[in-house]
Parts: sequence; C-alpha cells; structure tokens
Amino acid sequence: MGAAQRFVFVMWFLSCWLRIGGAESEESYLKYKDPKQQLNVRIDDLLGRMTLLEKIGQMAQIERKNATSEDIKNYFIGSVLSEGGSAPIPQASAKDWVDMVNEMQKGALSSRLGIPIIYGIDAVHGHNTVYNATIFPHNIGLGATRDPDLVKRIGAATALEVRATGIPYTFAPTIAVCRDPRWGRCYESYSEDPKLVQEMTAIISGLQGDNSENSLGVPFVAGKTNIAACAKHYVGDGGTHLGINENNTITNFHGLLSIHMPPYYHSIIRGVSTIMVSYSSWNGVKMHANHYLLTDFLKNKLRFRGFVISDYQGVDRITTPPGVNYTFSLQTGVLAGIDMIMIPYDYPRYFSSFVELVNKNVIPMSRIDDAVRRILRVKFSMGLFENPYGDYNLANEIGKKEHRDLAREAVRKSLVLLKNGKAPGKPLLPLPKKAKKILVAGTHAHNLGYQCGGWTIQWQGVPGNNLTTGTTLLEAIKSTVDLNTEVVYFENPDSYLLQKNEFAYAIVAVGEFPYAETFGDSLNLTIPNPGPQIIQTVCKHIKCVVVIISGRPVVIQPYIKEIDALVAAWLPGTEGRGMTDVLFGDFGFTGKLSRTWFKSVEQLPMNVGDPHYDPLYPFGFGLTTDPISSNN
Repeated sequence: MGAAQRFVFVMWFLSCWLRIGGAESEESYLKYKDPKQQLNVRIDDLLGRMTLLEKIGQMAQIERKNATSEDIKNYFIGSVLSEGGSAPIPQASAKDWVDMVNEMQKGALSSRLGIPIIYGIDAVHGHNTVYNATIFPHNIGLGATRDPDLVKRIGAATALEVRATGIPYTFAPTIAVCRDPRWGRCYESYSEDPKLVQEMTAIISGLQGDNSENSLGVPFVAGKTNIAACAKHYVGDGGTHLGINENNTITNFHGLLSIHMPPYYHSIIRGVSTIMVSYSSWNGVKMHANHYLLTDFLKNKLRFRGFVISDYQGVDRITTPPGVNYTFSLQTGVLAGIDMIMIPYDYPRYFSSFVELVNKNVIPMSRIDDAVRRILRVKFSMGLFENPYGDYNLANEIGKKEHRDLAREAVRKSLVLLKNGKAPGKPLLPLPKKAKKILVAGTHAHNLGYQCGGWTIQWQGVPGNNLTTGTTLLEAIKSTVDLNTEVVYFENPDSYLLQKNEFAYAIVAVGEFPYAETFGDSLNLTIPNPGPQIIQTVCKHIKCVVVIISGRPVVIQPYIKEIDALVAAWLPGTEGRGMTDVLFGDFGFTGKLSRTWFKSVEQLPMNVGDPHYDPLYPFGFGLTTDPISSNN
C-alpha cells in the first residue's frame, strides 16, 4: 500500500470513528443548525465541535473532476470549483449542473457535522462556462460605459444565471488596475484609473445584493438569487513589470496604496465575501507568502471579515519550480493568512502535509481556527446551511431575453467612437440602413468566439460560431439594414472584388484572437494577420468603418489615415446587435476610453497623469453621436 493509499485509509477510518464517537450527541440541541441563533453563536458552536481533520478539510477547495460525493464526505471538503471550462458534460443544461452540484452537496451533508460545501466558478463576464448563458462584455468594455448602475444590474443578472446551475459563489470581479496593456489579463480590468475601478465595484452589490449600513465590511449575501463574490487578485496584479502575467510589481508602499489598493477598500465596504490572492509579487515577495499584506493590512487594518482564498495552485507557486517543496509552500501560505487553498487535485498530499505541520507545531491551531471561522462566517451569511441545494426552478434564467437585452445595452454603451470622418463636418457614422449594396469584411465580422474572447465556454475561449447562442456582427447587420439592402460578406476580400462592385460603404471587423492570462501577454500588441491587410485593402477603395474587437488598445496608428471611422468594440460578448444599435444610429455613441490608447508600444507603460503623456487617444476620449429617429 502506497503513502497516498495509506492516508486515504486513515482518513476513512477516522471518519468512521468520528461518526461513531459523535453518535451520543446527535439528539442534543445543535446551536449551529438553528438559524434563529446569532451568527457568532452558530460559528462558535460549530467550531467547537470540529476535529483537526474537519477544520483543514474546510480549508480545502478541490476541482469538480475528482470531487466525488464520497471523497467530499470522507475528507470533509469545504469547497469545490470548476476550473476554466470545467463542466459536467459538453453543452450541459441547467439540470445537468444542478444534478452535479447537489450530488456533491449530499456527500458534504452526510458527513458527521453536515457542513455544506461552497461551489465556486469563474463567472467573469456572465456565466461564461455555461452553454446558452448570456455573455456580457469583458470588464474593459464595461469600464468604458462609466455606468456603475449598469454594472450592478449585470451583477444581479449574472447571479441569477449562476444560481440557475446550483452554484452559489463566483470568482469575480477582477478589480485589478491594469497599468500596462501588454498584460494578458488587461481585458479583465475595468480601467487604468483606480477611481473608475473603485466605482465599478458596484457589481459586487449586484452579485451579492445590497448590504445594510449596519453590516458594512461584513460578508453579505442577500438571498437565494444572489451569490458570494470574490474580489481579485490581491494586490497589484495589474502593475507587473512589462505587463508580464504573474510577474513582479515594483512600486513603493504609497504606489501600492494609491493605485492598486483603492478598489479593495470599496469591495470590503460593500461586504465582499472573499478575496483571492494574486500570483504576482510585490517588490520580489510573492503575494501568496506576504504576511504583512494578507494578515496585518487586509485582515487587521482593513478589517476584512470574509475568507482569503488562494489562486489556482497558487500556494504551490510560492516556490520555483512550483510544488518543489509543497510542505514549505503550504506552511508559508497558511501562515501568511490564506484561509482556503485552491489545491485543486492532489488533496491527499495537502492533508498529509497539513497534519504534519500541525503535529510539529509549525502551524498553530489559532491560525486554523481563524481560517475556518472566516469560511463558516461566509457559509452562514449566505444561507448555505438553510438552503444548501440548487434550485431547479431557476433554469429559465439562463440566457433569458431580459438578460440578453441588458447585455445588448452594455455593448452599445461600451463602444468608443475614436474617429468619424476623414474631414471635419463629414462624418460617416451613423450609417444609413438603406443602401443598394454594402460590404462586411474582416476576421471578426462573423465569429462569435472571437467576439466573446477568452473565458468563454473554455478557459482560452473557443473560435467559431458553435460555442454557444449569440449574434455575430454580420448577423446583426443583416437584421438591421433595410430589406432591400444587399449585404455582401467576404472575410478577406481582394482588390478585384472591390473594384468590380459598387459598395456604398464597408464595415470591417478585425482584432485579437481569444486568449486568457499568460497566453495573452504581448510585447508588440499588433493586430494579428490578416487584419491590417484587410483594413488597407478595403479602406483604400471604399468608405469604411473599422470595428476593433480586442481586449485592449492595439497598434492602429499606421492605418488611421486610411480609415473613415474607427470604433473600439472591446470584447462585446454574445449580443452583437448592441454594435449595430449605434453603428446605424438607433442609439448614439456615448462610451469613453477607460484606458489610454498609445501611439506605439515603445511608450508603454503610459497612463493618464504620467509626465510624458503623449497618447494617440487619451484616457476618457470618445466622440459622441446623436440617435436618429429615422435612418435612410
């Protein structure tokens, strides 16, 4: 029998012993199960009944692929997650999801103390792992709306769709302040401006519900149609050197406090339930190992009362290479102040290492009790003990019309008009709906996967039009223009086609291909081929509006003179009609740049307020148009 197998046997034996040992008290009054008791009374009562293994089990979060009901029961697992793209089956229905989560919950509730698991997922722009869910614009686009109320409504809609799959917890929002667009996660950031990111923490109140003034700073989830939120990634992840993901943020304490910390103040005031630690470092110290920032500052000074969760295998990455000394990493992370460990697979190693550290008096019980107290506080606060199971009656919330209408509103408010006409007084936009023949071109004109970007169905995104339900730009154009207007679509048209036909105008959509995290790090930020060539070919022959679909500003200056109108559409998601709403004048352009648009990458990093600020388009820039009542 190997070490891992022996440990599994010991865990099984102990769990059986615990059930027998606890039999005599099963009939006694359990305060922690009484919702009429005060929160701290319930926490104290349950904490006092827990063994060491039950406590460290609560601190473990494992991936759903190996989270059997039996293992959850026997290991006393506290939490389960879906990693990026992890679903019960391809194109899983709401019922499939609820069945899976509820089966896991049955395992947790059948353990000695019956502590429910909290299931978490990355619902970062809508419930983006789930087939047919509403996919909202990524955060960079929402930042351009300058509309906290809109973002709050998106949070509430997302919470409903997440609850419809039986899940009560999301690893969102990302409140990073992206200071360098070369960073592969920049589209997850609302802005380079900490004040704007601060305002967008309104999404937390949408996800969790509005907390009362008497409970400011305390974890809060309003009810069964709300979910626990997670502010991430603490802290400084958007300021890494050269924009390299998981890299080092080099700044003094004042810089950290003034640029990267402000969104966390507001998140805590709003009662955010959890905070996730960043992979990045601050002045060479890994955040997962930073006791001062996790414990002294976040927990003690800011009085954060929820639980601190690691990033995916974040504790392993304390060492280089990751996991080379797991016991040391676990010790360092837990002592630094991490309460829940996202393992996600090798949990027997986690348990054996943790028990060893406790037996050697390396990790004190006081640190464990603090972590478990925080985890239980969130579980009690969100009503998990009273309502542990998913609700099958919410299935129709996924992708419903009201949510798609909201996403469409978000798209049209997020679009930023950067140029409108080659000469003053001669705008191209809004486009006429009535025209004999128009051209639609570009790699991104008819590709829903490109339109949605990373973190959509799969971690890195999925190209093509079969990933989920939605409307591409081309489809939106065809449904918007006059019935007699001929729409000609060529992804990459040649000069012969352009010369042979008389097009009234062209709509060209190009941009970045989907990516997430490190895969999106870019030192050049150029539009991938054949995008630039399509712009030059089409705009040389026809009046053109170029729609850039990207997760950040990209190099556009070399082509700007040839373009009649230029629109930054970011990563708009599934509702392509939000783009045609403003292109054709049913609504006016209102979006403002949430980040600086550079001239060349040699200028980076460059942010508003810098002494040598010389952008192509400055922070806050955005031309406006008036809606037109009739469009001829």
